[in-house]
Amino acid sequence: MRARTTVAAAISTALSLSLTACGGDSGTGSDGKAASVGIAMPTKTSQRWLNDGQNMVDELKGFGYTTTLKYADNDPKNQVAQVEAMIDSGVDALVIASVDGKVFTDVLEKAESANIPVVSYDRLILGTPNVDYYASFDNVKVGTLQADFITEGLGLVNGSGKGPFTVELFAGSPDDNNTRYFYEAAMDVLQPYIQKGSLIVRSGETDLKEITTPRWDGPTAEKRMNELLDAEYADQDIDAVLSPYDGMSLGIIKALKEHGYGTPEKPLPIVTGQDAEVPSIKSIIDGEQSQTVYKDTRELALVTAYMVNSMVHKKKPALNDTRTYDNGKKVVPAYLLEPVGVDKANYEQVLVDSGYIKESDLK
Repeated sequence: MRARTTVAAAISTALSLSLTACGGDSGTGSDGKAASVGIAMPTKTSQRWLNDGQNMVDELKGFGYTTTLKYADNDPKNQVAQVEAMIDSGVDALVIASVDGKVFTDVLEKAESANIPVVSYDRLILGTPNVDYYASFDNVKVGTLQADFITEGLGLVNGSGKGPFTVELFAGSPDDNNTRYFYEAAMDVLQPYIQKGSLIVRSGETDLKEITTPRWDGPTAEKRMNELLDAEYADQDIDAVLSPYDGMSLGIIKALKEHGYGTPEKPLPIVTGQDAEVPSIKSIIDGEQSQTVYKDTRELALVTAYMVNSMVHKKKPALNDTRTYDNGKKVVPAYLLEPVGVDKANYEQVLVDSGYIKESDLK
């Protein structure tokens, strides 16, 4: 429960600061009238985003705000239209988890003109000064946790691994700013081993542009994994796959199993992930996916709700990073939460005991 306690302590700090800043006010705008918040989420295809949307509604409802929640079906134009409709309806604040972080320049100028503050939720909105705050997780640590799991699992850190080992790299969607942070942090760990020859990327595909996966799509990752196995691993097994997201990880594992992996004679390689989605936790329990990175979206929604409440009341919310996230027009002040690495050894303690996942859902 240590990780859960650490997060709870950070949230407690945020809550106390926000309450002090807002004087305990909630549910109304600075004019004393009932306030509303527009929430724009990217897609319903991931359980993670369904949870995020509902968590935001619940937390804001606890403050007394009304909400409008929209999902964009992973369509950037649709999401921009949804945000514009929220602005036209007169919401008092916007929370946006973008499909494509680069498409909001014009519509957020409209929000600025209407004095509607904006929180960029989990994914940083780019290329506009009209983003007030950013609520997310430590995206650098996500990539570090994934890469550390690979190097430690292969025995490269303590020297027990004989090597050299083979690895292939996958990255997230090219239109998601988080992709770059995950990748660069992971490569900070992996690159020294690649340079020494302890890790070999047989495909030679190590540049971010070569390994991105549009919309974080599992079938797209599966297709690329199949192609890599056919082209590079007919005569040698692969030892590890850096995968940045659970939905991609399951597609990668499907391709591996189609190529004969997953037997005592040919075990699956190390496969990382992110978001602690139930199908991937089941896969971890079954000994297939190796690891995922847990991000407690309940806590992210809580922090964001307090951030919104501060903005509505013209106060500064609790922040813990004012230097890292430059969106091309400004450094966006942020509150970052701690991600936690999860594997077969600790999933029950971290996920089930904390109530994030019901044990019955893993049967």
